[in-house]
Amino acid sequence: MSNIPKIVILGAGYGGILTALRLQKELNYNEADVTLVNKHDYHYITTHLHMPAAGTDKAENARVSISKLIDEFKIDFVKSTVVQIRTQDKKVILEDGTLSYDYLVIGVGGEPETFGIPGMNEYAMNIRSINSVRLIREHIEYQFARYKREPHRTDYLTFVVGGAGFTGIEFVGELADRVPELCKQFDVDRQLVKIINVEAAPTALPGFDPELVEYAMQVLTKKGVTFRIGTAIKECTPDGVIVGDGEEIRSATVIWAAGVRGNRLVDEAGFETMRGRVKVDETLRAPGHDNIYVIGDNSLMFNPEGRPYPPTAQIAMQQGVTCAHNLVASIRNQPLRKFEFKNKGTVASLGKGEAIGLAFGKTYRGRTAAWLKKLIDLRYLFIIGGIPLVLRKGKFF
Repeated sequence: MSNIPKIVILGAGYGGILTALRLQKELNYNEADVTLVNKHDYHYITTHLHMPAAGTDKAENARVSISKLIDEFKIDFVKSTVVQIRTQDKKVILEDGTLSYDYLVIGVGGEPETFGIPGMNEYAMNIRSINSVRLIREHIEYQFARYKREPHRTDYLTFVVGGAGFTGIEFVGELADRVPELCKQFDVDRQLVKIINVEAAPTALPGFDPELVEYAMQVLTKKGVTFRIGTAIKECTPDGVIVGDGEEIRSATVIWAAGVRGNRLVDEAGFETMRGRVKVDETLRAPGHDNIYVIGDNSLMFNPEGRPYPPTAQIAMQQGVTCAHNLVASIRNQPLRKFEFKNKGTVASLGKGEAIGLAFGKTYRGRTAAWLKKLIDLRYLFIIGGIPLVLRKGKFF
């Protein structure tokens, strides 16, 4: 019977794919059996999803075949859905089988956080996967077609986006760019189309300098976006949303982009969690489990000021690198490395040719920030797939 340790990685998101790629680079032949489990046979670039959702890019450009990223002689790939994690048995139950492990990496991604708002799960759509953004794009186009048949239904042309964080702001920027094209295609007056961004917090884009936030809102307002900042959505209904003190905004399209929680699988596995996230130790391990690492949206870590790090692609990628290093170190009985997040900057797109950013200790806006965003995207493609992937998937203009 083989004594080679078994490493199972659940999820091929930013953290999971980086863990797998680093393991195939650092592990020696026959040093470990590594299995990567993912629901789909592709890795999708979450930070690109707002574009195909609005229809300004193809969904195919936001995904990469896993077989083109991993070395299948070093990493076994299993396309399946995780049903249960049994830590006591060191087993993972899939919808079509069971995997045993010696070391487990949990990176199964997050789920929409609705904060208990009635009707949000039932009537709102989410920008969270390739299939969900295809649905949103087709739904938006369908509303324009419906309006031509029922011109009294202006709610067909009212689009409500809940949340003015990264996803919400980047989506309304792309949608505002797409609307003129849709109006021309369906012969609809642009003045009839409303894009309403509702945010309960007192400001949009938390974490950005106030001057950059103001610039972003000015750019998007000129594009036709209406902001309702400091206004909470109280209920989502089949006819739209109820906000504030009972005001109804009638809309046939509600996109919820105001929150992500961890995963119910993590809750059900028996870990101590906060909203589906495990408060991992400084080496990314789950408390009480020296052989289980938790990364990405499933992990909870705090910055030196005591606030939780936001679950971004950047932090998940860095966790993947540290996780792989510590797995190799565990197998070789070497010291583990503490995870230290190095913030390389943040850029938010505002649609074509517009963005705001903070990097290298400086702030950027407009076309310069938009180019910085492209460079960040190209860098990620290079990290996971080298020059061939950059040439195949990169957007240079």
